[in-house]
Amino acid sequence: MVRLSARSRRDVAFRAVATSRPAATVAARALSALADLILPIACAACGRVVDYREPGIVCGRCWARLRLLPAPRCERCGHPTAGRRCRWCDSLPPYVRCVRSVCWATADTGQRILHALKYEGWWRVADGAAARMARLPWPSDVVEERALLIPVPLAASRQRQRGYNQSECLARSLAPLWKVPVRVDLLVRSRSTETQTRLTPDERVRNVHGAFAASPEARPVLRGMHVVLIDDVVTTAATLNACASVLHDAGARIISYVTFGRAPAIGDRI
Repeated sequence: MVRLSARSRRDVAFRAVATSRPAATVAARALSALADLILPIACAACGRVVDYREPGIVCGRCWARLRLLPAPRCERCGHPTAGRRCRWCDSLPPYVRCVRSVCWATADTGQRILHALKYEGWWRVADGAAARMARLPWPSDVVEERALLIPVPLAASRQRQRGYNQSECLARSLAPLWKVPVRVDLLVRSRSTETQTRLTPDERVRNVHGAFAASPEARPVLRGMHVVLIDDVVTTAATLNACASVLHDAGARIISYVTFGRAPAIGDRI
């Protein structure tokens, strides 16, 4: 008997117990482990049965099939350059130090993993995704200075619908690997926005303009800090740039970005 549905009821149940009653987390994990013995896990990306020796809920075959960003890549923004001058950096504000992503977020394994995390309730996909984000190479100054992880906040209606913020899940999984704390109370959504998926680059900028704000607690915490913004995927960086602008105005000295997926730009060969 195999768990066939894309959305894991056990995964959702564990999240509900762990977030509503922190003291019950140990019991929830025990129930989760028992369920693994009774019902083998189907890969969240491809549906194949995950070997019991493989950690997480995405199979090793899918992780191996990720289309990683090819070299050469821009030292600052991490975007593949094919040996030409980087144009992706032109979209970044001067206070953004560095950007990194794991793989292309196209119609293949990377997109399926992101879809499972974002839309299908598989929040534990964040563990494997964050493990790969943690291994990305950074300039030494970023590694030495990064002091805080801040996930891009979701609109309240979307968070209620999904039951979690996928960017926060990534940040919380990444934090112990980098030994950098997470703060989810410093950056807030001030209004809902239209989904960015079908918008042009200019429309994306207008869509997120004024959509984020710093909380009253942000300024004394952020003053002089190098902050890393976390999101699941970056396309034109409009959302991340809007968040970075708010954090910089609230006192952050430098901001870097890290995402699991990255959408190709015009002219990219993938």
